[in-house]
Amino acid sequence: MIHPRFLVVLDVDSTLIENEVIEMLAECAGSLSHVAEITERAMSGELDFEQSLRARVATLAGLPTSCFAEVAAGIRVTQGVPELVAGLHATGSRIGVVSGGFHELLDALAEDLELDHWHANRLDVTDGKLTGRVRGPIVDAQAKADALVEWARVAAVPLAQTVAVGDGANDLLMMQEAGLAVAFNARPVVRQQAHVAIDTHDLSQLLPLLGLRG
Repeated sequence: MIHPRFLVVLDVDSTLIENEVIEMLAECAGSLSHVAEITERAMSGELDFEQSLRARVATLAGLPTSCFAEVAAGIRVTQGVPELVAGLHATGSRIGVVSGGFHELLDALAEDLELDHWHANRLDVTDGKLTGRVRGPIVDAQAKADALVEWARVAAVPLAQTVAVGDGANDLLMMQEAGLAVAFNARPVVRQQAHVAIDTHDLSQLLPLLGLRG
């Protein structure tokens, strides 16, 4: 049996991983309660993502880059991710992640999980400390949607065979571009606009949705 090739693109924080990395960094910086409040409002669609990200990153000013190792050690990959990656690769499909988080913590994780694509923000660093700013354009909702379209083009996968998986308002434009939009333990605003919802913390549940072995 020949399966169609898919491109699956996932959000990272609270989707690919169980954590919110910005909150883990904020815990190191002593600004967790303030950052968690902004995160919640942004994910529910109450705040513009770029403004909320810049406000949260500003609280990290002065944090040494040595904190990256401590945070990386605490990251927990969501159940079912290795099975999802293996199941997709077995059919020649591709998997990528796009994140409002940061390359400094995503790069090693994406390589370990053997993902095909990943894209995230970059933190600005001077003299081994975070400046409280982001380098380059912000990875916002439009950037997530653009990444899905571009990766599909590169892989020659029709948009009808793309899948977007997310949990927050920042994932909605990406989900609108995809052939299948999956809400994963998502906010109500996302569940309402998705084609299907997964409410168990197990990303291998995506495989049977695609007609692949789960």
